[in-house]
Amino acid sequence: QVQLVESGGGLVQVGGSLRLSCAASGSFFRIIAMGWYRQTPGKLRELVAVVDTGGSTNYADSVKGRFTVSRDNAKNTVSLQMSSLKSEDTAVYYCYGKIFRSRYDTAWREHWGQGTQVTVSS
Repeated sequence: QVQLVESGGGLVQVGGSLRLSCAASGSFFRIIAMGWYRQTPGKLRELVAVVDTGGSTNYADSVKGRFTVSRDNAKNTVSLQMSSLKSEDTAVYYCYGKIFRSRYDTAWREHWGQGTQVTVSS
């Protein structure tokens, strides 16, 4: 019973900036990583950026230098600051979490938000 709720999606011009946020709520024991994936019609969902509890990050090559992922472990939130946006960044962005649902679980489980649309246009 974990919910990941995104906010901040919308329409932005090429070269602009946008910040996405995601908050985890419900019943869970521990979140070990949070991040963002994105998907466009006809394509597989792809990793954008992820950060673990220790602060280590992983970015897709296509967004390095333009996007920054950050996590507040105490608040169970993750954000994605997007800058220098390109038309190819247009996609539905999904919040992602690696989560232990209870203290008795021996493996993490993947959880996903409902997605938020980001549209980049000129």
